[in-house]
Amino acid sequence: MTDTSTALADRALIRIAGDDVRGFLQGLVTQDMGLVTPASPQWAALLTPQGKVLFDFILWDDGKDILVDCEEAQAGALMRRLMLYRLRRQIHIGLESGVDVHWSPVSRPGAVADPRLATLGWRWLGEDSGGDVSAAWRAHRLSLGVTEGAAELGQDKTLWLECNAAELNGVSFAKGCYVGQENTARMHYRAKVNRRLVVAPIGEAGDRTRARYPELGLMVELRRVEALGDALVPEWMQSLL
Repeated sequence: MTDTSTALADRALIRIAGDDVRGFLQGLVTQDMGLVTPASPQWAALLTPQGKVLFDFILWDDGKDILVDCEEAQAGALMRRLMLYRLRRQIHIGLESGVDVHWSPVSRPGAVADPRLATLGWRWLGEDSGGDVSAAWRAHRLSLGVTEGAAELGQDKTLWLECNAAELNGVSFAKGCYVGQENTARMHYRAKVNRRLVVAPIGEAGDRTRARYPELGLMVELRRVEALGDALVPEWMQSLL
């Protein structure tokens, strides 16, 4: 890792600006917008009414605006979905140019710890540094058992709590209603999360398999909690056993 190689080229930024941006998002996403501050970005998701994840992202405070740190490949679809909820609100949703998402496993000035897990490393927004550390980031993230993105989480396939959202600070149970809130809250309070997304040594693909990474010798699967098998069980997952 060098100082000129920190950008995540597979990430994009969406700017949401206009009238009461936080109020607009508060009724949509899984995280409490009151927790999103300049020093504290938050991991969140947009769900189906049934509580299944469509998109996951990190929300950044940019003054009156909010920047959405998301998969570049999903940015267009995410913007279209947000626009469906905009109705007649004076809200502008568009891609941010000239700013990239950066990551480093070690702290540096202006960086903040990943909101999911401190050991994931440090993130910040800035100009293109001329490099791409997406592969290094993926390897580090998966080594800690953390899943993200459409390929791993699945779109309209996986309940948000099955994505370990509660353990990785991706949901607020104290905020008001949002899309998918009813089923998500019911699962939490009844402790009915029977399946989990896990990272495991690579094997034959099956119905449970979401993504495979031969170069890392790893895959992502949705497994029952009582049958995690050879899945990686990092410290943050110990409470699930």
